[in-house]
Amino acid sequence: MEEKEKPEKVQVEEKVVEMLKTVYDPEIPVNIYDLGLIYKIDLADDFALSVDMTLTAPNCPAADFIVEDVREKLESIKHVKSVEVNLVFEPEWDKDMMTEEAKMELGFL
Repeated sequence: MEEKEKPEKVQVEEKVVEMLKTVYDPEIPVNIYDLGLIYKIDLADDFALSVDMTLTAPNCPAADFIVEDVREKLESIKHVKSVEVNLVFEPEWDKDMMTEEAKMELGFL
């Protein structure tokens, strides 16, 4: 019965995605998840969370703000033990990584 008290990993992963969809680059009206800026979400069995993300440009003036927003929102998720946000620039981001919805929102379709 003790297993029931701990949520399924997939439920927490879904909450992580939901939370990432609330983070925006201040200059773009689309969330960072739909922009394709999240490269990897790794939730360990002990609920330590590691996220690899990038920016639309390496010299993005809002980089610190965005990364801190991601960290704070992910740390607020119940059951997540710790959060590590890794800023990576390989592979380089391009607009093909966006969801169809994001492309429509920004006029790329």
